[in-house]
Amino acid sequence: METEKFEKLVARAVETLPEELRERLDNIDIMVADFPTRRQLSRAERQRGETLLGLYEGVPLTGRHAYDLVAPDIITVFQRPIESICRTDTEIVAEIQKVVLHEIAHHFGISDDRLRDLGRY
Repeated sequence: METEKFEKLVARAVETLPEELRERLDNIDIMVADFPTRRQLSRAERQRGETLLGLYEGVPLTGRHAYDLVAPDIITVFQRPIESICRTDTEIVAEIQKVVLHEIAHHFGISDDRLRDLGRY
């Protein structure tokens, strides 16, 4: 899939979030990269053999105190790994939505363990 189309799908996934969530996405950039960097891979909490599809880098809302004048938090959605696990464009769209929601949950301070408990991981 062309990067531009993939980026539009990521933007659409954000646009379809409930308004009350979108309103709280202050000081956060959402971007697309082909693959995670070595630094991102080393910082990510993942199980052996697990593919990194997205990554939240920042300070969750639950951990912020006097959080002024700082660089934006970043959510990166990794295009090639998502494409590698999907067979159709429809599957890619669904996976992007899942990854975006998952990483935004981290922005709100929801851990992977809690997402598992909620059946969202």
